[in-house]
Amino acid sequence: MKLHYGWVIVAVGIVVSCIGMGAIMSLGVFLQPMTTSLGWSRAGVSSASTLAFLWMGVGGFLWGWLFDRFGARIVVLLGGLLQGFGLVMASQAQTLPAFLAIYGTAVGLAVGAIYVPLTAATASWFVRNRSLAVSLVSAGLALGTTLVAPLARWLIVTYDWRFAMLTLGLIAWAVIVPAALLLRPAPAEAVPAAAMRGSGVVGGSMTLRQALKTPVFWSLALANFACCAAHSGPIFHMVSYAADCGVAPLTAATVLGAAGLAALSGRIICGLLADRAGAKRVLVACLTLQAAAIALYLLARDLDTLYAVSVLFGFSYGGAMPLYAILVREYFPAKIMGSVFGVVAMISTLGMALGPPVGGWLFDRYGGYGWLYVASSMIGVAGVLIALTVRPHRPLLPVVASAA
Repeated sequence: MKLHYGWVIVAVGIVVSCIGMGAIMSLGVFLQPMTTSLGWSRAGVSSASTLAFLWMGVGGFLWGWLFDRFGARIVVLLGGLLQGFGLVMASQAQTLPAFLAIYGTAVGLAVGAIYVPLTAATASWFVRNRSLAVSLVSAGLALGTTLVAPLARWLIVTYDWRFAMLTLGLIAWAVIVPAALLLRPAPAEAVPAAAMRGSGVVGGSMTLRQALKTPVFWSLALANFACCAAHSGPIFHMVSYAADCGVAPLTAATVLGAAGLAALSGRIICGLLADRAGAKRVLVACLTLQAAAIALYLLARDLDTLYAVSVLFGFSYGGAMPLYAILVREYFPAKIMGSVFGVVAMISTLGMALGPPVGGWLFDRYGGYGWLYVASSMIGVAGVLIALTVRPHRPLLPVVASAA
């Protein structure tokens, strides 16, 4: 039986997402080494993550718009070239402003070229198994945290942080650029017209301007914002928090890796559940679990408890993340998928940008991360309430299964 090429797109998405997002999500591993060797504050270094996520949001919209017009191959190719450049140049920065400008702008823009276009491209190849396919690509993001963060920590301990960041840049060039060449646009027959009529997507002639005026768009965007604002701080400061609890440096990085591995399984399991129970129901459950898991960090002091809470936390935020793209695809037509999801992602990255510097500021101000977990859990609860306002989508006609 001939392999449906959509699964090749999924495989490319997993690999590219792993390398692309892994580099930006592992900046927390560099936090202590950089502050120790350069004398920069935690809040200062954390600001690089803030800028990166802000530019990732802007880039997500711009790259999504370009994806709708030129396809994923050229967008991801340019993103891979830019990410390698940003990491290589940032590894040589001698001042904090230079590091913030190079890392924040180049790496952030590059990741925007990876996340949104690959998600939109995958969704365009599938009707049946769409939730699973998108979740598998999203699993690459978690795989990046699981693999890249420990690799970066090992390189830092063995050499130094500059060598580690330089290596990540070279890996980005070596992996993302050739992988992008395998990307193809979905043929018209990949998503039959009958299936589209039954997919629940309304307004086939809807424009981006019209989409931005719908209540469901803002419910999804704000829920994604709250979700990201809740988990960004705990993720970024996880390694530093574990180290402050007395965990050895290399072992502390494995706590983040455990959360990433749990997020990987969460994406796959929740994607399967979404195909059966509906994406909205699964999203609300994940956001509820995330808020509870963040609060449990207040009780985590030893290594075993840190592992347990991080696994619960990783599963919850990992399971939630691909569901926004699935819901966007359910409510909006394929021709504006990249642009609409790009705007949703841009708004969500504002939330991702808040956690690292606020967490760093709270640590510098109060000498600990307690207030970070309190605030993040409360924001997580707000995300649950917003997600509940998303009205269940109802198919117009029975879905006609496609080959995918």
